[in-house]
Amino acid sequence: MPIRTQAVTVVFAGVPEPLASSELEVVAHTPDEREAVWHATALRPDVLVLPVHPPGLDGLAVTREVASRVPGTAILVLTPPADGELVIAAMLAGARGVLSRSAGHDDLVRFIRGVAAGAVVFGERAADRLYGLLAASQPMRAFPRLTSREHEVLDLLAGGLEIPAVARRLGLAPKTVRNVVSSIHAKAGTDDREVLLAQARNAGLGHHS
Repeated sequence: MPIRTQAVTVVFAGVPEPLASSELEVVAHTPDEREAVWHATALRPDVLVLPVHPPGLDGLAVTREVASRVPGTAILVLTPPADGELVIAAMLAGARGVLSRSAGHDDLVRFIRGVAAGAVVFGERAADRLYGLLAASQPMRAFPRLTSREHEVLDLLAGGLEIPAVARRLGLAPKTVRNVVSSIHAKAGTDDREVLLAQARNAGLGHHS
């Protein structure tokens, strides 16, 4: 008799319908990716599949939290086609795989099985984006979705400056800096200032303030 391959346990979050396959055991499905943390923590699946898409980017915050709280669960992130910045952001957040959300059934099954087995996998578009960055010798800057100004403000905040001091350093109005900070929080996927600054410092920011 042929040996039956053990099914991979999967939680699908933020997708309309879970993937049906004899190779997968769907242990939970929620249309809201923000509920993925609860399901991943309670069920400890092999793989969590969830989308990351603008403008809210809730999926990045979920990815960070699940990667931290349930390290045994591999995270496969689905991104909009050709959004190279999200590929890097998902990697930095803790995703083990990145695939276009327009990918077909077979590719999705293959990627789920790949990350469950411990591989790091990327769709063709994601791989092209990574190779392009390497070929151009561009560093994978932390928080790649931030503009240069947002990155500059976050660097100063991570170095211990408060908003008024950042405003003076950059020659901006404090209200302008607060608006920039709000944008940073939205793009980083967290409303918690201390979490954001800790992530920035862990990524090497804040040493030149």
